[in-house]
Amino acid sequence: MGVDSEFHAKFFPILARVASVTAVLMYVFYFPQIIGNLNGHKGDWIQPLVAAVNCTLWVLYGLWRPKKDVPIIIANLPGIVFGGVAAITALI
Repeated sequence: MGVDSEFHAKFFPILARVASVTAVLMYVFYFPQIIGNLNGHKGDWIQPLVAAVNCTLWVLYGLWRPKKDVPIIIANLPGIVFGGVAAITALI
């Protein structure tokens, strides 16, 4: 195994985990907007809706690959939930 191969073998699993954690955090931070929406301080609905659609597409991509791409699936599932809830609560 060459130096580049060893680097990639160690680096990419770490990169996948860090990227997954930051993606989950990005969508969890819709929570304050959801609370604001429910308290009558309506936020924008289009951006969270587009985020939810985008995350749905990425989850499908991760599921339909020949070898499931678990980091992509895990990173985007919260976006479907929190983006969808943020969009819906902004509209009602």
